[in-house]
Amino acid sequence: MTATLAKRTRTPARDRRDAPKRRRRGPGAYAVLVALIAMAGIMLIPFVVVLFNALKTPQEYSSNGPLSLPEGVYLDGLRAFWERTEFGQVLVNSAVISGSVAVLAVLLSVLNAYALGIGRIKGRMWVLVLLLLANTLPQEALVYPLYYLGKEVGLYDTRIAVIIVFTVIQSAFGTYLLSSVLSAFPRPLLEAARIDGAGRFQILWRVVVPVIRPTLLVLMVFFFVWTWNEFLIPMVFLISNDNQTVSVALGVLQGQRMMDATMSSAASLLGLLPTVVFFLIFQRTLSRGLTAGAVK
Repeated sequence: MTATLAKRTRTPARDRRDAPKRRRRGPGAYAVLVALIAMAGIMLIPFVVVLFNALKTPQEYSSNGPLSLPEGVYLDGLRAFWERTEFGQVLVNSAVISGSVAVLAVLLSVLNAYALGIGRIKGRMWVLVLLLLANTLPQEALVYPLYYLGKEVGLYDTRIAVIIVFTVIQSAFGTYLLSSVLSAFPRPLLEAARIDGAGRFQILWRVVVPVIRPTLLVLMVFFFVWTWNEFLIPMVFLISNDNQTVSVALGVLQGQRMMDATMSSAASLLGLLPTVVFFLIFQRTLSRGLTAGAVK
């Protein structure tokens, strides 16, 4: 009875005193925050310079230099680049190739890593070593064999050939990463699924994939961005204008000296915007995937 009365007579002020105090940020935390903001500002400087130069006239660029502010909004450089390269079709080509590679490479990586990480096949270590070596090979060493193979099978100058090549290349890294993740997968979950009568593919799609979904989404975002920025292999395989990607279209016009400085900035801005938008859309996915570590 006395304890009950004591609980009832506790005042809000006493409750606030008993509550844990919040840790106040010291000067060091604010210094780190200011330093991070300054670093972010420094990293944004090149993008701002490109944006300013894309809105200038060639006369403004030559007279005032690349670091001056634009006197107005000049969109003829953007319009000229869009028309010369048929940028709408080029954008579709890059989106189709990068999206297909992202999905197919993640799917192939999951299947390979499931066999290596959970299935524990024989020679697992040697397979992982070969995948690691494949990631270190420069693309210059792969261009001629891939070119010859594409000619022989009739896939040269097609988007399918680039999708197949980059799916294999990206899945080598994805398999190496996911196999290390799945090797530490909780065995009780697998045993419980087997006791319930689940087969291998049911365990994969209903148990393993839901747990590692954040990691798969991060890989998908990385594969998309990496494939979008690729230049050498698409330049060798995609020679017709109807199949070119954004990076190849930029390189071709630069090599033909068909662009001035302002049009080059406009082209760089148009090529950069899709990846920035894609990154901003999946930013929360990246943060969740990088911090996910708990098993549900």
